[in-house]
Amino acid sequence: MLKKFTILCLAIVLFGSCLNDNEPIFKYELLPIDEANVPASFTFGEQDTIAIKYTLPNSCYAFNNLYYEYQDTTRIVAARALVSLDVYCAEVIVQEEYKFVVNVSQEEDYVFKFWKGTDSNGENIFEEFVVPVN
Repeated sequence: MLKKFTILCLAIVLFGSCLNDNEPIFKYELLPIDEANVPASFTFGEQDTIAIKYTLPNSCYAFNNLYYEYQDTTRIVAARALVSLDVYCAEVIVQEEYKFVVNVSQEEDYVFKFWKGTDSNGENIFEEFVVPVN
């Protein structure tokens, strides 16, 4: 009888541990671009590389991917981070670099808008670079 009771209690604990509140234990957050290194010009039909620097504010932040949005000849760029919500975060600020390839497929100049954050009114702030295409 004690053996069955122990197995039943163990099953309840295991089943209960699988249930959660469906709350995520992480979130995604855009990080401002600290610095961008863009070429002076592009050559149509070729590839070129752009390097960005961004800052992870503590150890709970990890680079996830590049936010890269097309709007006609404009490209909006930011770093997307995965932020862990269920762990201790060491207060360590780390600046990282990420390089990405641009396939030059348009003959018009490229306008890159690197996201710098928001102002006191919640409006987006961008640093803009125009890269001519040869």
